[in-house]
Amino acid sequence: MSRSETTKTVLVAGSANLVLAVTKLVAGAMAGSSAMLAEGAHSVADTLNQGFLLASLRRSARPPSRKHPFGYGNERYFWSLLAAFGIFVAGAGYSIFEGVLTITGNAPGGEHVWPAFAVLALAALLEGGSWLRAFTQARQEVRGTDRGVVEHVRRTPDVTFKAALLEDSAAMIGLVLAAAGLTLREITGSSFWDGLASILIGLLLVVVAFALGRDSRSLLIGQAVDPATQREIRDEIVSAPGVTGVEELLTMHFGPEDILVAAKVNFSDAISADEAEDVAGEIDRCLRERVPVVRHVFLDPTQRTPDQRGATPSV
Repeated sequence: MSRSETTKTVLVAGSANLVLAVTKLVAGAMAGSSAMLAEGAHSVADTLNQGFLLASLRRSARPPSRKHPFGYGNERYFWSLLAAFGIFVAGAGYSIFEGVLTITGNAPGGEHVWPAFAVLALAALLEGGSWLRAFTQARQEVRGTDRGVVEHVRRTPDVTFKAALLEDSAAMIGLVLAAAGLTLREITGSSFWDGLASILIGLLLVVVAFALGRDSRSLLIGQAVDPATQREIRDEIVSAPGVTGVEELLTMHFGPEDILVAAKVNFSDAISADEAEDVAGEIDRCLRERVPVVRHVFLDPTQRTPDQRGATPSV
């Protein structure tokens, strides 16, 4: 995962949302469409969230300090949590509220509907370009791995990139819902469909906010790396000369590109303390080469007790 690529993805998404936020709100007011106003609120929320995400990239890049010896990588998770909250409050809440007002007949009407369709077409181009940028980054990151794009997005610890991709995906679905609601309103003459589209857009944003908030919270409180990476780390340790097993392996994300590894490593009785120290240093070097996001390695060399020697080594 590249910080520069993620920054470009967020900037593209933020630029598109900034333009669309104003045009959607103006078109929504002209057409008297709650679905368009909901889409405007969606773009406002997304623009604010891109600001949160850019702040997370800048603040998480600060070097380690005496007070924060492991750096500031987990600030990405904190700011992504704020972004998820922003989606829920600014986007989902307003969209559902506008939809309810329209269905109950308490929302003002409008006459100029064609500007709304023109803005939806423009939004499809801009949001589509932003989504394509995020999807392309996902394709680049899975190249050379056995993961699919969906699995990669689900498992990636880069919540900044995930937020940009999920928001863009939700934006594309929201445009379809807004266009459908507006079209059905014009065909049937009933504002129910417009209000329903607004509510559905709000519920869509609730789902996105929940997904981002859940992942950000899990990583913020110290989530372990995925099982495949754990197996890769364990295999690298066990393959070192003189190592007979791994008694305990602990991992933790400090950021998308910052992993801590701590392990109790069993060494053969034939290895001296000095040799064990040399092997530990070689394990450290090899781990950083094999899994580049590993930044901190702490190994506790141990020798098996007599009752452990007959047991099968932990691999």
